[in-house]
Amino acid sequence: MMKYVALFLALASPAVLVRGYEEVQPKTPVGKIVVLDLPPRTALETTSSEPYFSSSDGMFRRLFRYIQKNDIKMTTPVEVDINPGKMRFFVGSKDTQRKGVGDQNVDVTNLKARKVLSIGVRGGYTEGNFITNKKKLLKWLRNNSDYKAAGKAYAVYWNGPFMPGFLKRSEIHIPIRIK
Repeated sequence: MMKYVALFLALASPAVLVRGYEEVQPKTPVGKIVVLDLPPRTALETTSSEPYFSSSDGMFRRLFRYIQKNDIKMTTPVEVDINPGKMRFFVGSKDTQRKGVGDQNVDVTNLKARKVLSIGVRGGYTEGNFITNKKKLLKWLRNNSDYKAAGKAYAVYWNGPFMPGFLKRSEIHIPIRIK
């Protein structure tokens, strides 16, 4: 019986904790491909000279330490450029009036509004999942000639590191423009 209680707590606790974070954009449903208009946002960014899948933990720690030190609330999702690695946390609505100042590890950046093609994904935050779903978006673009890619694909991660991989939600985005 204790095994089942422990399993329930392991699965339910991260879900409850995540609900406490402000979502800066809507989630794309799993398996669906949609066009999204993302609003202008303020991002906290850190970079790596290595690809994301080789250096992700260091970038997350740098950003997390920065928001803790500056008393900035965590939001979801987190955006990730793959190569070179770059990770972005977003400043939520309660913290937007603060004067944004970076440090030697974190830059404060104002992102313009952008249109993206998005696919909702369930499963671990792996390079294989990224590549598989990026290919689905590229196929969609080939079949929908009104749109053209306007940048590199990137990942959007909704869950923290303690969520089991099979429950994690993510998205792959490709910036697009109308032809």
